[in-house]
Amino acid sequence: MATIMIVEDDASVRELIVCTLKSAGFEVRAYECGEELLKNYSEDDAPQAILLDIMLPGIDGFEVYRRLSAQEGFNVPVVFLTARTTEVDKVSGLNLGADDYITKPFGVLELIARVNAVIRRAQKISVKPLPKVREAGGVRLDAAAHVLYVDGEKTDLTYKEFEILHYFMRNEGMVLTREMLLNEIWGIDTDIETRTVDMHIKTLRQKIGRCGSYIKTVRGVGYRFEV
Repeated sequence: MATIMIVEDDASVRELIVCTLKSAGFEVRAYECGEELLKNYSEDDAPQAILLDIMLPGIDGFEVYRRLSAQEGFNVPVVFLTARTTEVDKVSGLNLGADDYITKPFGVLELIARVNAVIRRAQKISVKPLPKVREAGGVRLDAAAHVLYVDGEKTDLTYKEFEILHYFMRNEGMVLTREMLLNEIWGIDTDIETRTVDMHIKTLRQKIGRCGSYIKTVRGVGYRFEV
C-alpha cells in the first residue's frame, strides 16, 4: 500500500484529501504545517508521494520543499497544492523541481489521477525495465507471448481483456479510474463510454475465476488490482 504525506493548514481541505486518498487505498499521514512534516519525515520510512500546500503558517511550501530536497538521497515526488492561479506561482514550484501542482478547488478524481501519475513516473525512473512475465496470487501473465495462466491453467482472453489485466498488474495496489483505463487501453481520443470498461471488467473477472476478486471496485472512482 502506497503512503502519501500531506501538508495542508485548512482543516476541511485536509480532511477531504485524507478521506479521498484513503478511499482510493492509500495510507495517509497528514500535517497542519511544514515543520510537522519535516520533523516526521524519514528516508527509512519515506512515502511514495508528498502533497504540499504552498501557503502555510510558518515556513511556506516552497521552503519545505527546499529543505526536503536538500537532504541526501531525497527522491520522493512532490505535488504542490495551491489556490494561486497565476503562471508565475505555478512555474516557481515546477522550477524548484516539484513533479506537479494541483490548483484548488480540485475534483477527487483529478487528485487521485495526479497522485497515481507522479508515483508511476517515479517508479519508471527508479526501477529496472518492466518484466515481461508478471505473477500475483495464482495469476501468471506473459506479456511477450500474450498468454495467461490462472492456477496453472491456460486462460483465453480477448486482446482488450488481456491488456486491461496487464495494466492492472503493472499498477498493482493503485487505483485506476475508468478514464485512465479508457485512455490506456482504447486510446486517448476514444469516445467509448466508461460503461464499456465496466462490461469488460465484469467479463474478465468471470474468466479468471477466483482470481477475479483481485480486481476490486473503488466506489465512485474506479478499480484496484490487489492480491
